Amino acid sequence: MTHHEPQNPATAPDLGANVPVAELRGSVAASFDSTVSELVDLVAIPGIAWDAFDAAQLERSAEAVAALVRSTGIGDVQILRVPKEDGTPGGPAVVARKPAAPGMPTVVLYAHHDVQPPGDEALWDSTPFTAVERNGRLYGRGAADDKAGIMAHIAAFRAITETLGESFGVGVTFFIEGEEEAGSPTFAAFLNEYREMLSGDVIVVADSANWQVGIPALTTSLRGLVDGTVEVRVTGHAVHSGMFGGPLLDAPTLLARLIATFHDERGSVAIKGLQTSDTAALDYPEELFRADANVLDGVELAGAGSLASRLWTQPALSIIGMDIPSVDMSSNTLLPTARAKISLRLAPGQDPAAAMAAVEAHVQANAPFGAQAVFTPGEAGQPFATDTAAPAAQAALWAMGESWGVPAVETGMGGSIPFIADLKSIFPDAQILVTGVEDPDSRAHSANESLHLGDFEKAIVSQALLLAAINAGALGEQPA
Repeated sequence: MTHHEPQNPATAPDLGANVPVAELRGSVAASFDSTVSELVDLVAIPGIAWDAFDAAQLERSAEAVAALVRSTGIGDVQILRVPKEDGTPGGPAVVARKPAAPGMPTVVLYAHHDVQPPGDEALWDSTPFTAVERNGRLYGRGAADDKAGIMAHIAAFRAITETLGESFGVGVTFFIEGEEEAGSPTFAAFLNEYREMLSGDVIVVADSANWQVGIPALTTSLRGLVDGTVEVRVTGHAVHSGMFGGPLLDAPTLLARLIATFHDERGSVAIKGLQTSDTAALDYPEELFRADANVLDGVELAGAGSLASRLWTQPALSIIGMDIPSVDMSSNTLLPTARAKISLRLAPGQDPAAAMAAVEAHVQANAPFGAQAVFTPGEAGQPFATDTAAPAAQAALWAMGESWGVPAVETGMGGSIPFIADLKSIFPDAQILVTGVEDPDSRAHSANESLHLGDFEKAIVSQALLLAAINAGALGEQPA
């Protein structure tokens, strides 16, 4: 992985005088091998929250996480769930609480224990659910996303309780979700049901990524997301391509023409009414992006503005699925209908409902050759932006810089974490910190997902330092 010096190193108050940095670092190091071993055991459980997979494995995953949390000394550990809209059970979430001392704040530690399906196992260099270490990285499904996030929370809590003992008065709530990779279908209902139990002054979401290996980052913005299907209809049924082809264009051809209108000649999204900006302060060199994304030689990059802005503060539209017969199943017919599923990432500040309406209006206005074009809205998720001047964010930036030995950077993320909007809605006064253990080589959701073990240890130290800083009054509270 190529490294470069960030152009906007974040600054944060010097909290080192009130935090036992060396002791916490040593505690994490002393138990790191066992932490990795526990992570290996978690990876071995194929807990997938999709209906097509064995629900018993998801339950097994929740039980394993609950046992790990109990091993920290917390007695109040529960596995909870709420029903989905259809009445079936939601994914099992682990919730555990250490109450705050009088006058002290509470920190909620979020991660998720469910994982993506492995996909085509032939693409993996090792068995997906058997964690294997190679060249300083741990390979396996969930090794990075997000079982490392779970273990970062647990190992940091162990380190700080071992180091500070009873003087650690901050309340800590573990909230380990069990259906994030399935879209968190019961997340809002779960928060409402257990609002009092899950409330806190700071919420640390360990489900993001660092800038590069060796350069930590606090994720300060996330794009929102809307999706849906576009269907083009031209005839009531399929007809012979030789007898009718020419005057009549088939549905896939017209769908392709409609899809082409979603972008302008530069490759920028061309749907009217979508917000966009070129405000990202951090530079993302093109050669680094090409290496991180494994772009083939000769492929030109799309869009306008800085590369970081194109990733973080501008919309992006992708076609993620199409209903068209495969080449092997094709025949000489003019197809009457064709469908495509779109995924549209939204700039921070964009209202998802307005974006959905803009897509529908665009589809109707650009139906080619008078074909029937129907847009069916799908899921929607709010974008997110954080106030980096807030005390918790400043403490997190300090902790990262102290742990890694280089200044932390503030980054956006092109991806979306829609449930963060639910957290912000239900807990408006909480400071939300989006952190993570991944890096551009982690390949989350892909074959050969992996975790950089050196950065994993630094992430644990960083979180322990953050908790210690909050205990020492970083939020404005007086130490117990």
